[in-house]
Amino acid sequence: MLYLRDMKLFVKNIESSVNEVLLESIFSQYGEVLNTKIVYDTITWESRGFGFVEFRKKDDALKAIENLNGKELVGKKLLVSEAVEKRK
Repeated sequence: MLYLRDMKLFVKNIESSVNEVLLESIFSQYGEVLNTKIVYDTITWESRGFGFVEFRKKDDALKAIENLNGKELVGKKLLVSEAVEKRK
């Protein structure tokens, strides 16, 4: 079976009590997750409310977007989209 390469998702509106383990467990329902990262403030170490989830298969990532974008997690609606490479 042919599938497209891995795909990274941008996840926004993450409630501050959500950690990477919980985030990965939610997203891994849709396929193999390679990496999960929540971004924290470098001074206070509080969550900045966004992060990234990387899937092995693009098809699985697209399923996760379809099913989790707008879904509530710990009282906040997640905003999930394909991550765009930051220009240097």
